[in-house]
Amino acid sequence: MTSAGILLHRERDGRVEVLLGHMGGPFWARKDAAGWSMPKGEHDDAEDPRDAARREFGEELGVPAPAGELRELGTIVQSGRRKSVTAFALAGDLADELVAAVAGRPDDGSWVEVEWPRGSGRRLRFPEIDRVAWFDVDTAREKLVRGQVGFLDRLLALRKTS
Repeated sequence: MTSAGILLHRERDGRVEVLLGHMGGPFWARKDAAGWSMPKGEHDDAEDPRDAARREFGEELGVPAPAGELRELGTIVQSGRRKSVTAFALAGDLADELVAAVAGRPDDGSWVEVEWPRGSGRRLRFPEIDRVAWFDVDTAREKLVRGQVGFLDRLLALRKTS
């Protein structure tokens, strides 16, 4: 399984902040630590990862990614070596008011249908991302799913070389 995503970042009050989405659905409902992700999603080999990252950002948040250069942060294999995620850093901003309103709307395409509880035969719909927020890098280390934390170090290294 191959995914691509955008780690949107900005600087506020001298600190780097990243935009993360809290994963939706009952499994993640009570998890805050390690329950957040950068906006990302699957793509096939025929789709350019940059195009997939921009598409997934728009699908999951309901707004397009800001214009700007996508700078590669590399690929990390996560989830027991079953999923590889390629991330791109994007310097940009989304207004806090917009961020508060973008995820989990029933009219957007970012909902997924899953069997819940597992094995019950009952299918329910949940938003892929139920809320979005900006976090400083130290807080993001606690919020991000473990498999994506390495992208924060890569982002900071990239910013030092810029």
